[in-house]
Amino acid sequence: MSITFWGLKNCDTCRAALKAMTAADMDVDYRDVRDDVMPQDLLARVVASHGSDNVINRRSTTWRGLDETARAGDPVSLLQAHPTLMKRPLILLENGESFLGWTPQTKMALGFDQA
Repeated sequence: MSITFWGLKNCDTCRAALKAMTAADMDVDYRDVRDDVMPQDLLARVVASHGSDNVINRRSTTWRGLDETARAGDPVSLLQAHPTLMKRPLILLENGESFLGWTPQTKMALGFDQA
C-alpha cells in the first residue's frame, strides 16, 4: 500500500506516526506542509471530505494570530496561506481514503493493533 504523508518535521505526532509506519515497512512518501506546496485541488478535496472544522486547527498559535477577516475566509485559501493550520498528519492512501491525525481510528484503518 502506497501512502502519502503530509506533516511537519517538528511535530511530535507526525514523528510518532511516521516512525510507526516506517517500522511496519509501509511505503510512505513524506511531504512537509511547509516545504512542499500542497496542491489546491488536494486541499479542496480534504476540506470537502473532512470538513473545515476537522481540517483547521483552531487551537494553534497561528490561528490565534489571525484577525477575524482571515478566519472567516475560504478555508482552502487560508490553508494555502498558512499550511501549518492543517491538523496533522494527513495520510492519503492510494485507494483515495484519507485520514487526519494519528488517532485510534487511523491506526486501526492502517492495520495497527490497538490493544
